[in-house]
Amino acid sequence: MDPQQQRPGVPQRGPPPQTGDFSPILTVFVSFIAIFALILIPSSSSSNIKNSLSILHQVPEGHVGVYWRGGALLKTVTDPGFHLKLPLITQYEPVQVTLQTDQVRDIPCGTKGGVMINFEKIEVVNRLGKEYVYETLLNYGVQYDHTWIYDKIHHEINQFCSSHSLQQVYIDVFDQIDEKMKDALQGDCTRYAPGIEIISVRVTKPTIPESIRRNFEQMEEERTKVLISIERQKVVEKEAETTKKMAISEAEKNANVSKILMEQKLMEKDSARRQEEIENQMYMAHEKSLADAAFYRVMREAEANKLKLTPQFLELKFIEAIADNTKIFFGDKVPNMVLDQRLLGNFLQRMSGEMAREVDSNEV
Repeated sequence: MDPQQQRPGVPQRGPPPQTGDFSPILTVFVSFIAIFALILIPSSSSSNIKNSLSILHQVPEGHVGVYWRGGALLKTVTDPGFHLKLPLITQYEPVQVTLQTDQVRDIPCGTKGGVMINFEKIEVVNRLGKEYVYETLLNYGVQYDHTWIYDKIHHEINQFCSSHSLQQVYIDVFDQIDEKMKDALQGDCTRYAPGIEIISVRVTKPTIPESIRRNFEQMEEERTKVLISIERQKVVEKEAETTKKMAISEAEKNANVSKILMEQKLMEKDSARRQEEIENQMYMAHEKSLADAAFYRVMREAEANKLKLTPQFLELKFIEAIADNTKIFFGDKVPNMVLDQRLLGNFLQRMSGEMAREVDSNEV
């Protein structure tokens, strides 16, 4: 029986396995390494190779992602975060849409008088609108700021210097350069690249020739001396004015005090005058009342006397008067005077009439 012949029902053994063949494992391992490398290559690198080979890329905050395929700009604009793209076919670039500051350095220019000066640094704060990213990059590329900021600053500075003298550029109108540059840049950007917004422009002092700079420093020193003299004069004038105001204030105070004292004296005099008037009125009233009383007494006495003027009363008074007389008259006529009743009656009637007339005149 042939040993090579197998028995029916007995499984046939195959050839022994070959050892040392790693080609499938190596293929899988290399493929895995390649995929891993393509995923983990950072998209923020500036290398075109890494940018082309990366699949997963990250758009940083404050930027948007723009893409090119076969050199043509795509309309796709992605927000910050992780995104996927086709390796080797699609290129990616982040574009900043927040505030950014572009520094333009070493800008030479010549003034109207022919003096060469140099602006060491001009800073332009600008921003690209997110909605204008595609249009701006389509017209001016990723380096759009070179066209509308760097080159434009050089042009505007030279235009400004050529129309102004060194005195104006360095001193007189230097404070206006910022606004003029801002307006010039914004005007052209609004017209040709509306997505670019110029926020502000900061211009540093230009560098001028040393000899001219020394002259300016001497002029500034003399101007400072003049200003110091003017300020000193103003201080002296202020001091004199202050002294004058103090003297005026003191005089006004004294005048007010004198006025108050005078008013006080006048008020005292007026009070004394009123008091005297009141006293006079009281005295006059008192005297008037006394006069009225005396007049009333006299009138009453006159009325009483009028009632007494009777011949009998008068005869009685006459006799009393004769009786009280201690003198003795001697002569021929004496008995006639004493005993003549007719003469006595005439005398009494005449006296009664005169007293009646006096009473009537007093009553009138």
